[in-house]
Formats: sequence, structure tokens, C-alpha cells
Amino acid sequence: MLVVDDHELFRRGVIGTLRATDDFVVEGEAASAGEALRLVRLLLPELVLLDLGLPDRSGLDVVSEMHRDCPVSRLVVLTVNEDEAALLRALREGASGYILKGVAAEELVRALRAVAAGEGYVSPKMAAHLLHEMNKQRDEPGPLDALSEREREVLEGIARGRTNREIAEELHLTEKTVKHYVTNVLVKLQARNRVEAALTAQRARR
Repeated sequence: MLVVDDHELFRRGVIGTLRATDDFVVEGEAASAGEALRLVRLLLPELVLLDLGLPDRSGLDVVSEMHRDCPVSRLVVLTVNEDEAALLRALREGASGYILKGVAAEELVRALRAVAAGEGYVSPKMAAHLLHEMNKQRDEPGPLDALSEREREVLEGIARGRTNREIAEELHLTEKTVKHYVTNVLVKLQARNRVEAALTAQRARR
């Protein structure tokens, strides 16, 4: 795993949190976009935790370049930026997660575990923006028309950052049934992961 943040104290704190678990091996760290891009090409890490506020380049540009040059690495943004445009661009450029700084250590680890397992993650506060846009234009034609009412409910759970188990509890379904619905949603929206499913729906409803 590669951790990228120009604030050394914060970066060290994050690394300490990750090393306290048995889930992640931190292979490298960087304080600039240039060093981050060099290391991601060298190490090909499974995960990259990336701040958007880098001193030499926009972190959003780095997301795009990393995703293009190293698609095997899953990119997770960790930022103070609550701007919806930044969220949408990060996801479009290939990020699998968008986490706001200030998140509890346990939540950060949970989010990274989800992304490492092939899921997506968006901080609940930011996921609400996606859900709002999806609901705001519910009657307009688009990809969501192919979804059943139950699949829409599952998609809303995905947009709120819920796990399959949490969605199952909310909808009074089994986790296996929810997993089946999630698969259907991804196929119908031609999405690679949960975050992209929510993003695709939001974009289709603009």
C-alpha cells in the first residue's frame, strides 16, 4: 500500500493506524505528486491512499494518471475537500473510494478493507450528494429505468455507503439475496463496482 499526503504528521498517523492492523502492508509513502507517481509505477501497490491537496499538482490529475498507468492499483482519496465536483471527478477518473479527513481510525480501516475486497466506498456525507442527485430526477428516462423497484432500493443503499449486510437488514432480506440484487444492478448499469454504479446512475439523471 502507498500513502500520499504532504503533511508528514498526518501521514505518519495514518501509517501508524494501518500498521496496527493485520490487513495492510505499507510499502511506501510520498509527500508530492511526482514522488507518488514514481512509487506507484515502481511498487504497483494494491491500494493507494491519496490526498487531493498536493503541493506540486492537483490530486485529481494524479488520480487520472495513476489509474491510466497502474490500473491494478485501487485508488482511495482521503481529503478535507467536501466539494461535490471533486467527488464526481475523482470517481470518474478512477478512484474507488472517497473518504473525508476526520474519519475515525476504525472507519478508515473498514473503508479500505471494503475497497481492497473490490467494493467502493464514499463517506456517508458525500454519498448523500450522489443519492440526492439520483432522487432529484427520478422520473427522467435513463439507465435506472431498467432497474426493478427492489434494485433501486438496493442501489440507494449502495449510494449511502451501506454494506450488503446492512442493506439486507434495512430491506428485511437475506445477505445472499442482496448480493444477487447488487450483481443485477452492476450488470444493468454496466458498472465495475458499487461506487461506479451510484455514479453512473447520478450522471444518467442529470
